[in-house]
Amino acid sequence: MAKQAERRAATTEAILKAGRRLFGDRGFAATTIDDIAESAQVAKGAVYHHFATKEAVFEVVFDAVSRDLVADIDRAVRTERDVLAAMVAGTQHYFAACAKGATCQIILRDGPAVLGWERWREIDAQHFGGKFPRALAAAMDAGLIARQPIEPLARLLLGAATEAAVACAGRSDVLKAGGEYSRAFKSLIEALRLR
Repeated sequence: MAKQAERRAATTEAILKAGRRLFGDRGFAATTIDDIAESAQVAKGAVYHHFATKEAVFEVVFDAVSRDLVADIDRAVRTERDVLAAMVAGTQHYFAACAKGATCQIILRDGPAVLGWERWREIDAQHFGGKFPRALAAAMDAGLIARQPIEPLARLLLGAATEAAVACAGRSDVLKAGGEYSRAFKSLIEALRLR
């Protein structure tokens, strides 16, 4: 029984690894289940045995890319002086990551289109988007910003960060755009800081 479970896990892992690479390189629309099966070196039926649709494969891939992105952000902001500085640095890292390559393709270009805006937001709230309410609560507890309802403030800031990341992803001068949006986001966060 253990060997069968190991085989199932290995097949699922191969499918997801192939899907992540193909979705990131080609995009969702240009990737077929046949492509995923071939890249994973499994039968097409094996893909359908583990995932009912290509969208189901994509959703798991999207969740994994989101989780990995947040882990990268957490490592990048570890040394910031306080939670507000960490929010700025983390969002800067998010802009940079979401403005290029596979992360951009999966998170910003295909994510909302394939999953739908509501599902995209639900998954994001478990990862990057979920960090905003926690960070704001910590900033309030530390006396860095005034106490106020967290959810509306978090949604407004997250909306700004998401819109900026989408704008960066659509630009040819990604580094310049990312810098401009990062400075603007920093201004928003610093305006909240109690003096």
